[in-house]
Amino acid sequence: MFEEAQYFAPIATQDDGSVVVELAASHPGFADPVYRARRNAIAGLAVGHRRGTPIPVAEYTEREHEVWALVTRELAVKHAAYATEEYLGGVDRLGLPRTRIPQLQEVGELLEPLTGFRYLPAAGLVPLRDFYGVLADGYFHSTQYIRHHSVPFYTPEPDVVHEVIGHANALASDRYAALYRLAGEAARRVEGEAALEFVSKVFWFTLEFGVMLDGGELRAYGAGILSSYGEIEEFRGMDVRPLDLAMMGTTHYDITKYQDVLFRADSLQHLEDVVGDFWATCDDDSIAKIVATNL
Repeated sequence: MFEEAQYFAPIATQDDGSVVVELAASHPGFADPVYRARRNAIAGLAVGHRRGTPIPVAEYTEREHEVWALVTRELAVKHAAYATEEYLGGVDRLGLPRTRIPQLQEVGELLEPLTGFRYLPAAGLVPLRDFYGVLADGYFHSTQYIRHHSVPFYTPEPDVVHEVIGHANALASDRYAALYRLAGEAARRVEGEAALEFVSKVFWFTLEFGVMLDGGELRAYGAGILSSYGEIEEFRGMDVRPLDLAMMGTTHYDITKYQDVLFRADSLQHLEDVVGDFWATCDDDSIAKIVATNL
């Protein structure tokens, strides 16, 4: 229910170098000074980090670990019923801890031998081209904070549950990881903002909110669905349309609610043939031609 790489709470760096996360009044943690202090401290860890250096350790509290354990346990039940076999294979390969929040450095060390991916800490907003572009190099920008304990099954922004349970398990699959890399290459190849937005929308409707036929059932592979306790129960009742590049790249979506329009691949091979080939070859001109067909 958020725009990946864009729907972060704004951050500001003070004169003394400290970082302040500007939570909206509607945020579950807005009135909790302890949570706000934690958010500021965790965001501060990412400021100044340089690729190739160890990611600073976030010292999580017992309550934060309890939120992770609860959500992990409940999502695992739903994944067994609703996730694709390829995603479940990634879960088994990666072997994330279930009772504590893993450090991003740790997640990268688990992923790298499998698919070459590593994590980069994000303090807040990551420019769209940077967020998608580094996927080509096998990096994924991720927040380190976790949602407020009062609503463990809800977050108004991407937190470590979404970034790790949703994305890292997918990145542990060779085939899904290859798609992430192709998306990154496409984001670097295109030059105009309109073309970049088209590439990002295709990512949104596939690797964030994608569904496919798998074992005779409609199952989810998108990280946004698979990290959402509520949305994973609802996606089969949405307006599910056939995979269509022109429609995915031009369809408006609302980041504040469950996605009511989804696009279905007939199989993982179908996804690779349509979306993977698009990302592998697209440029500004080819995207403009696709958009023209949808006018």
